[in-house]
Amino acid sequence: MIRAGQQHLVRTLADLAAQQGVGIDHYTRLKPYAAEGFPAPVSSEGSRTRLYDGEQVDAYLLGKPVPPLPDGEDDDDLLDRRECAALLGVAPNSWDIYKKDPALAEARTEAGGVDHWPRRAVKAFQDSRPGRDAAATRGGRPPRTGDQVPRDQVLARVAELLDADPTISAATVTERLGVHRNTGQDALTRLRADRIADHVEAHPALTPAEAAAQLGYPAGQVRRATARAGTILRARHAAPYLAGVAAALHTAGWTTQEAVPEVQFPGDDRVVAAIVLDGERAPVPAVVWDERYGWRTAASRRHPIAKGGVLPSEGGSVRYLTGGITPPPGDVVAALTPTDA
Repeated sequence: MIRAGQQHLVRTLADLAAQQGVGIDHYTRLKPYAAEGFPAPVSSEGSRTRLYDGEQVDAYLLGKPVPPLPDGEDDDDLLDRRECAALLGVAPNSWDIYKKDPALAEARTEAGGVDHWPRRAVKAFQDSRPGRDAAATRGGRPPRTGDQVPRDQVLARVAELLDADPTISAATVTERLGVHRNTGQDALTRLRADRIADHVEAHPALTPAEAAAQLGYPAGQVRRATARAGTILRARHAAPYLAGVAAALHTAGWTTQEAVPEVQFPGDDRVVAAIVLDGERAPVPAVVWDERYGWRTAASRRHPIAKGGVLPSEGGSVRYLTGGITPPPGDVVAALTPTDA
């Protein structure tokens, strides 16, 4: 975490590389931050972005004693998503849903390019949530059971029920929230799959089924969730590659999208992603990547991926690109470049 009053001292690996007068690639190859005695990151364990306290780093580089970070907890401490989830006792993916709460969205701040929230805001949100005891003793549907839960609130409400009872069934979700059984089942599947995938990432020796068992999910209820968890893990593995292609297409001036494209999981068992080419000179409306066959062009920007992930026939604006499942980003650009360009 970033201790209260220390936000201005936060430095990223890129900051440390610049401080040493080298490029980030060279710096991460040398890994001077792995040396014995180098200050530990202030980011949570497992975070993709390492953050350091600049005061500690400066002291280490000057050969001086590294000053300790402030002790204890302060309401102004800044917590990242993993730390917020840990404070609430939920999985990080649950926090990704909770953080959309208006009060949390307003309290969000950035440090080193990473979203953080003040401890006081997380605690206030925690106090406003229905707790485990409340969920266990309601004895039926919650208040206002006749109200249909708005679609954008379903995942957050189901996540709270799942936090309170890992064995909860779709029938119970339907009873508690007054939603259609299919809506409750889909939400449970998505949430359990995300949490199973998180658990496998934290414990790579586990299979999705073993992770589900450790999380307390009944085997008879999670067949779809474990299958989807495996798909999610493959999607996360493919994310750097997809981000590289998006960046290459952005550099070519064909798309304003530079980040990892959002993936879809048709049937819960395969990974599909689309990149809309919205640049003025884009050669096609969009490109689609499917882990089964690689890249193809799409005829529509609004609906590049057909319902259910159905493979369209080649012809017209649809063309399957050669080069295998994961051709280098430059090859994707070359395959899309008009021959008269």
